Amino acid sequence: MAAVVEAAPAAETAAKAVAEEEAGVTAPGPPVGGSNSKALIVVDKVDDKPFSLNNMPRNSNDRVEIEKINSLIKAWEENEKAKADNKTAKKQSIILSWENTKKAIIEAELKKKKEELEKKMAEYAEKMKNKKAIIHKKAEEKRAMVMAQHGEEILKTEEMAAKYRATRVAPKKFLRCFRA
Repeated sequence: MAAVVEAAPAAETAAKAVAEEEAGVTAPGPPVGGSNSKALIVVDKVDDKPFSLNNMPRNSNDRVEIEKINSLIKAWEENEKAKADNKTAKKQSIILSWENTKKAIIEAELKKKKEELEKKMAEYAEKMKNKKAIIHKKAEEKRAMVMAQHGEEILKTEEMAAKYRATRVAPKKFLRCFRA
């Protein structure tokens, strides 16, 4: 079973050392520590566990080397995880900033529209108030005319009544049925 593993130069040396020990052959490759770029390595079997001291090394130098490789791999893994966490946090921060900016723009636009509507509403209310005042003024004028006509009719009626009293003649239009 072949698996592809992403590794940095430290992990490359660990994988090569393991492959050399198992196969007994040195693998050609780029010089160690020369570049910081990531490379893909094909490994037959990938263990998630570090090498155990019980089954692999035969002497103390091998044990020290394996422990050193395991600590380098662990440090590299933690470093890569930290980089990924920082990268994700930075992207999340950028997205949050973008979201807040867009929300602020929308809120400002909404506030502007509300102010425009309030201004239009105030202008319309003023127009309606002026129309009400004009209608009230016209109504007062009409009331005054009606009262003036009423006063004229009352005065005319009083003059006619005085004339009928003076001539002792009854009005012709009033109660025709009672005339003799």
